[in-house]
Amino acid sequence: MKNKNLFALLLSAAVFMTACGAQEQKTEAPKTEETDILRVASWSQPITEQTNLLVDEEKGFFKENGLDVTVIPGAGGGDAIKNILSGQADVAFTDPGSLYFALDKGEKLKVMYNVYPQNVFNIVSLKEKNITKPEDLKGKTIGVYSLSSGTRQNLLVMLNQVGLSEKDVNIVETGLLNFAPLMQGQVDATAATDTGLVVGKQKGLGDVNVLEVKDYLNIPSDVFVVTEKTFEEKKDELEKFLKAYQTSTQWMIDNPEEAASLAKEYAIDGKNEEQNLEIIKLRNASSISELTEEQGLGALDAAILQQGADTYQKLGLVENKLNMEEVVTEELLPTK
Repeated sequence: MKNKNLFALLLSAAVFMTACGAQEQKTEAPKTEETDILRVASWSQPITEQTNLLVDEEKGFFKENGLDVTVIPGAGGGDAIKNILSGQADVAFTDPGSLYFALDKGEKLKVMYNVYPQNVFNIVSLKEKNITKPEDLKGKTIGVYSLSSGTRQNLLVMLNQVGLSEKDVNIVETGLLNFAPLMQGQVDATAATDTGLVVGKQKGLGDVNVLEVKDYLNIPSDVFVVTEKTFEEKKDELEKFLKAYQTSTQWMIDNPEEAASLAKEYAIDGKNEEQNLEIIKLRNASSISELTEEQGLGALDAAILQQGADTYQKLGLVENKLNMEEVVTEELLPTK
């Protein structure tokens, strides 16, 4: 009997000690890593082509990398740059033109990721106008979104590549609904983007000729830019962001149908899933280049950005000679 009581006592003590040990182990478990906040200033409202950046609540690309990403909408690449210069955002989702303008004013910036290495701008005309090459634009009236927009800048780039200038054409502002004046015969051609052309066709635009700027000078459409100060102070967060963004881009390339479906909920222009899919496929294609195939999504080409900067200076869009080797950095780029 005494042995049984002793056994029971020892068993109870063992259970107690085991419980205490488990409690102690639980208490000493390492804490989960805190989430870092990062603010991305976009050039636009939340639109379908940026679905991969907008669906973190659903997909967790950034959360899984310890980031809480807020997207700040804007009205052009210049807005995105202003937001990082004022401290309202950490990363600017912007175009090279807006980057060149800021650098020309002496701003200290870094380009750290090539979002769309393919130039997505184009010049669209109705077939009946018989505009089949840039030289045919001479003497024609051409619509642009605005005189400060990428449509005008890229039109000038294309003209420059064939020896023409702004003086050789008549440029008029048509606003965002620029295909209506084209369809109504108010302009001979209009400067637009590949996704804009998709929307135009859905609204009744007939047979057209399309001149793509990338066939003449393939400056990237968009890049991620930060101030030098942010680059030095937030390298860990920025590296996580680029890794997560690269993953999100690959997801959209691999799953365009899923992205098109999610765009209905997250993009302000995403009501039509069929149109979403067309837009997403175009933007996926613009995310890829020979360089990204070799080095991974986001790979940067300082030489083509330099060529763009030199062209902008030649056109009088910027005053100073810009050195893009000092601006472009691959330090935080994810390896393939």
